[in-house]
Amino acid sequence: MRNIFIKELNQTFIEDLDIEIVERKGIGHPDSISDGIGESVSEALCKMYMDELGGVLHHNTDEVQITAGESHPVFGGGEIIKPIDILLTGRGVSEYEGHKFPLDRVAIEAAKEFLDKTVINLDVNVDTIVQCKIGHGSGDLVDVFSREGAPSSNDTSFGVGYAPFSEVETIVMETEKLLNSKGFKKQHPAVGEDIKVMGLRDGDKITLTIGCAMVSKYLANRDEYITVREGLKDIVIDLALKYTNREVEVFVNTADSDEAKDESGYYLTVTGTSAEMGDDGSVGRGNRANGLITPCRPMSMEATSGKNPINHVGKIYNILSNEIANDVVANVEGIKQINLMILSQIGKPIDQPKAASAGLILEDGYDMEKVTPQVNKIIDDWLENISVITENVVQGKARTF
Repeated sequence: MRNIFIKELNQTFIEDLDIEIVERKGIGHPDSISDGIGESVSEALCKMYMDELGGVLHHNTDEVQITAGESHPVFGGGEIIKPIDILLTGRGVSEYEGHKFPLDRVAIEAAKEFLDKTVINLDVNVDTIVQCKIGHGSGDLVDVFSREGAPSSNDTSFGVGYAPFSEVETIVMETEKLLNSKGFKKQHPAVGEDIKVMGLRDGDKITLTIGCAMVSKYLANRDEYITVREGLKDIVIDLALKYTNREVEVFVNTADSDEAKDESGYYLTVTGTSAEMGDDGSVGRGNRANGLITPCRPMSMEATSGKNPINHVGKIYNILSNEIANDVVANVEGIKQINLMILSQIGKPIDQPKAASAGLILEDGYDMEKVTPQVNKIIDDWLENISVITENVVQGKARTF
């Protein structure tokens, strides 16, 4: 018997709150770039270890630091003056039972590959300097992964999840997803990848404030910049109205000064990310495992990206909690909202948490006695098959930021 607790949630339904705030840092934000690099390096190390040994050695690559460079963007062009510094740290195994692994090379290649596919206008070999200072730990740590049954928790930690997304959460997520999609970039090349979407719902009015780095070489002058900026407002409003009947207002680059006579009054970049010109980044400082920053919801401060996917419960339980919450909402009739918390205990099997606690808000006409067994079964089934989370992470199929 697992320690599963299901109670009625004594909390206001998210859509009934007077104020709701939601944020997403887009894929080109320095914090998101750090998350993406950390996770990409972990995936690459998993593949290296799997190819050589058939299993994954201990590692954590959740310590990525971006120190911003310097740039000089101008309408119609611009240049990088000082490259972006990217430091990879953490721990990994470079030698195990006679097998030597090119840990540093694989890590650097993974980081550069992520950068190359993520920030379209960044010349990775010229505009960045990637250094690897990942510590080479002992191969003895692998024993935690090779015990019979589920791996043992590496820490006493917890993960949280909830479902379903509110209207504002959905709109914030879908806005960044659209603006950073490949198809959108082909149509609007001046729109960079560093896009931050801040959503506010005040009663029945939704306000979106978007910070969007523009790529200078695709904009000949301020008039073209303003045309693209104003066009984004209409595009986002049209998108938002697919998910809500509430009033929607959109602001883009509110720090711009349209009275400025030169580039200094606008959010111009050479590459499409503010990491080129003053904004630093770190793993875990941005989006949570579900892709959002949600102060009106339960959140964990744990950095999910880059941690090993075998026994690091700070990673596994945050991903797992969101998977379970979404599964419950999709398959149990009458669930209006679920909040889920899963707590580990160091040294104990990860499929046997100290507590898996679900709080439910039900639709009118439903009672806890009817839905509780169904929710319990879904939670129990996921814990029984917790290795699915590891498999999805190793294959790059799980969201971590």
